[in-house]
Amino acid sequence: MRRSIGRSVDITEGGIWKQMLMFFLPIMLGTFFQQLYNTVDAMVVGRFVSKEALAAVGGSAATLINLLVGFFVGLSSGATVIISQFFGARANENVSRSVHTAMALSLVGGAALMALGIVFAEPLLEMMNTPCETMADSIIYMRIYFAGIIPALIYNVGSGILRAVGDSRRPLMFLIACCALNIVLDLLFVIAFDMGVAGAAIATVLSMLISAALVTFSLTCAQYSYKLFIRKIRLDMPLLRRVLRIGMPAGVQSVMYSVSNMLIQTSINGFGTDAVAAWTTFGKIDGIFWMILSAFGIAATTFVGQNFGAGKIDRVHKSVWAAIIMSTLFAVVMSVVVHFGGGFFYSLFTDDAAVVTMGLRMMKYITPYYFTYVAIEILSGAMRGAGEALKPMILTCFGICVLRVSWVLVAVPFNPSVEMVALSYPITWVVTSVLFIIYYLRGNWLKRQIRDRSS
Repeated sequence: MRRSIGRSVDITEGGIWKQMLMFFLPIMLGTFFQQLYNTVDAMVVGRFVSKEALAAVGGSAATLINLLVGFFVGLSSGATVIISQFFGARANENVSRSVHTAMALSLVGGAALMALGIVFAEPLLEMMNTPCETMADSIIYMRIYFAGIIPALIYNVGSGILRAVGDSRRPLMFLIACCALNIVLDLLFVIAFDMGVAGAAIATVLSMLISAALVTFSLTCAQYSYKLFIRKIRLDMPLLRRVLRIGMPAGVQSVMYSVSNMLIQTSINGFGTDAVAAWTTFGKIDGIFWMILSAFGIAATTFVGQNFGAGKIDRVHKSVWAAIIMSTLFAVVMSVVVHFGGGFFYSLFTDDAAVVTMGLRMMKYITPYYFTYVAIEILSGAMRGAGEALKPMILTCFGICVLRVSWVLVAVPFNPSVEMVALSYPITWVVTSVLFIIYYLRGNWLKRQIRDRSS
């Protein structure tokens, strides 16, 4: 019998396809609205300030933000996996300890990221060869963003806790409300108050603060094992070690991915402001695909985590294949929409003809090949859900990061163009997908996790 626990949902029983789709949709919409935070900033400054402001908001500064924040989000994903496994196994006391450790980690990690982002913003931007005409605005945006990073991490950890227990709806509702607020504040600060890039950054920080308050309040009002007690927030060291064992490889993987993207961004910076603005805009359009595919990956991790914790290994495999089939169909549709609608999407951000032309040249080398990344996202998420974190990191770091860096350093100098840089994406996706499929089918990873869990 399928059992609901408050707003949480038991996904260890019942039809997988329907459950996964119902679980995925709120996550997908949630990641869409989360993506809108920075996308709205880029759209408003691109349309109402300048292309230099657009490049500042979405260029090197955004890449560095993704690097630092991505590491923590990957690190904290270990808590989501642990909580989902404990929840599936009905280990209520361990669920509670994990929740409070995860929230403590968000506070400690947020303080560290805030200091790093504010102090090292300028040298890091200089290291990335950021164009001089965008440097001042990039520094302002990055420092204001990191000044408010703690609420962002609290929201990410809190929403991860809710998803781990099967609740993907409340994080969505919180994001919708805060994204609407961000749009209003962007228009107010950037257009009405003429605050430029600083106004866009302040609008984002204020919106993240509200989202953190909402998710914290919802956890403190819960009536079950994942209820948050402020006075109990502390680092439980044995549990923290388990969280880090799973989360650290994911964090390192995110960093390596971001480092390779930094190298890509640095290479794009060398082609001038038009190229940076075009790449920035494509990143926002392209982000629609990544946020939805990421939602499928989160769904796969949660389904595998709860079912692995409950000892239902047959549902682990069924969940994986359901996620792969659904996300592949989505990837094909998304390729068609983005590829043929590129001109329209670019017009939402800028009317600069040079930027649009260069952006469309980039798109045709990437968008038709989205489907080749599906196996990477779903299989790595599934393996983490069962506690297998190190090998997915190694496969991703080699297939995506090392090969991409090698391509940029070796192949691009022979034909220095934005098209040659963009080509690094589909090439590395194909290689890494093949590696993941082989390891999933032949690597005996699940048997090892079952054995470790039993010992």
